[in-house]
Amino acid sequence: MCTSAMESDCRIPMACLRPRILALHALFWGLVSLRVFGAALLSDEKAAVVVTKAVNAPCWRVEEFVVAKECSMCDGFQSKTLAACSQTGFVEKINCTKSNKDEYKSCRSTKMEEHLFWKFEGGVLTLTVVFAILVFARQRSLDRQASDKVRRQIESI
Repeated sequence: MCTSAMESDCRIPMACLRPRILALHALFWGLVSLRVFGAALLSDEKAAVVVTKAVNAPCWRVEEFVVAKECSMCDGFQSKTLAACSQTGFVEKINCTKSNKDEYKSCRSTKMEEHLFWKFEGGVLTLTVVFAILVFARQRSLDRQASDKVRRQIESI
């Protein structure tokens, strides 16, 4: 505990004992404890959900697989019939080793990634040019204003 020489260091300031401050502290720590205990309860529920999802999951999520057909763009018929096509527009055929099932899995093609990369680079380059022009125009405007101000100061002498 505190010695009498340092007793003032050990006391709780009176400002901290005001009802509003105490209520805020209680609310804060109540929310923190609710968050901690709620997370513990949710993790138990999630574990139960994971077990049920494993039963309904596609075979390539729960067992090893071999790619039977590389990633390719979905054609019109596949787009309407396969749910995997709706995510990226590309699909690959998977052969699961244990169950020996053929399934389709959504994938990202290198052509699509390259296209998106160059689209992004073009956008960045366009923004660079636009902002460079804006900076140049603003700098000219400020230089003109400064020149006019100096000219007016010289004329007033």
